Amino acid sequence: MKKWLLPIFMMLVLVLAACGNKEEKTEKADEGSKEATSAETITYQSEAGPIEVPANPKRVVVLSSFVGDLLQLDVNVVGVDAWAAKNPNFEDAIKDAVVVENTDIEKILELEPDLIIGLNGIENADKLSEIAPTVLFTYGKVDYLQQFIEIGKVVNKEKEATAWVEDFKARAAEAGKKIKEKIGEDATVTVAEKFNKQFYIYGDNWGRGTEILYQEMGLKMPEKVKETALEPGYYAISQEVLGDYAGDYVIFSMFQDQDNSFTDAAWFKDIKAVKNGHLFEVNANAFYFNDPITLEHQLKFFEEKFLQ
Repeated sequence: MKKWLLPIFMMLVLVLAACGNKEEKTEKADEGSKEATSAETITYQSEAGPIEVPANPKRVVVLSSFVGDLLQLDVNVVGVDAWAAKNPNFEDAIKDAVVVENTDIEKILELEPDLIIGLNGIENADKLSEIAPTVLFTYGKVDYLQQFIEIGKVVNKEKEATAWVEDFKARAAEAGKKIKEKIGEDATVTVAEKFNKQFYIYGDNWGRGTEILYQEMGLKMPEKVKETALEPGYYAISQEVLGDYAGDYVIFSMFQDQDNSFTDAAWFKDIKAVKNGHLFEVNANAFYFNDPITLEHQLKFFEEKFLQ
């Protein structure tokens, strides 16, 4: 071979080798992309450690207050707890779901779930994990909005959950601004409930609209409520002293299937908020939780009642 041809030959070899490597890398990248796209599971970093869960769960059993979180993310729920089954906000979406408890092992097995979500400390957690990947949360370990995002991570929809949270916070803050302009910056709001024969008042993180009113809208809590209910989340009182804890406005949560005749009693009618028409009764079953669907219902109610 002539000497002047040798450099051209070597350059041609290098070019062909580079093209070959590029094609090989592209093929491997394409294969990796296909594997990622077709992956059937993802890993969620739970409180107990990494858990392999379905990337696109089809049949979820929820043994806690997180039903609305799954419904908001368009995830099919086949098993719910008794409290969720009574929430009118969920009625249409869970009409075919079965009411179950963590002790209903056989019933849950028959539902053939591919994912189970519940609360930490429940009985039979080990048996449930044998049926399907089981993710358990400690209530209150993270705030209510981060909890929704965590559930979004479990079902591979973190982006959707985060987008809703950002939008909700903005809308709730705007509504709070308008409400304070109308009722006054110093106006106080109490959230109370009657369950069976016991009365309760609530702090700022126990469902029933407390998260919206106090955390997002920044409305004020009466000092006596703050002293007794803020830290534990709720506080039991006797009915006769409800007026001592009632703020300028009261959100009163009542169960329609219980005796609510106390509203006719003189002590109740003597409460300042009642006299001023500032006591707003709500359906306890519809206000009970703090998932996105319930929060949307609560926000709409507060806008209508406070700004009418």
